[in-house]
Amino acid sequence: MTFKQKILLSACLAGHRVRYNGTDKSCTANLLQQWHDEDRLVIHCPELAAGLETPRLSAEMINGQGIDVLNGRARVVESDGRNVTQPYVLAAWLALQTAQQHGCRFAIMTDGSPTCGSLHVYDGSFRGMKVPGEGVAAALLREHGVEVFSEFQLEALQQRLDEVEGA
Repeated sequence: MTFKQKILLSACLAGHRVRYNGTDKSCTANLLQQWHDEDRLVIHCPELAAGLETPRLSAEMINGQGIDVLNGRARVVESDGRNVTQPYVLAAWLALQTAQQHGCRFAIMTDGSPTCGSLHVYDGSFRGMKVPGEGVAAALLREHGVEVFSEFQLEALQQRLDEVEGA
């Protein structure tokens, strides 16, 4: 019997109402249901784990991407200008800790988020403009060998699972 790889999953994609505006971003894809049935999913909200409240003001990265925030070259601010870099860095480390504790080699994270974005993030202008990039947790996970996918890349993740598990 082949070992089934564990996958860290953003809690909002699992239907939990933990996003900044108190909503979820529920993903009802058949692959997610299959992975749930196979007991692969480790559901986690980095921002909630770091003590951020729901709802909360929207936040964007200023002057860089997730890796820049981790290296102190950029910051995360809320729409009112308040610097919330530290809770977002903590959120990233808690996501990594959860992934490592559960042996997650893969993660599915909510695209666009300053924490979880893996393909795109908002540009820091608070005008709804997305740019290619990654959030703080996605950057840290990747830096530590966790392959991060967005909710729009489930087929690509299935291909990686097939490769790794020899299917």
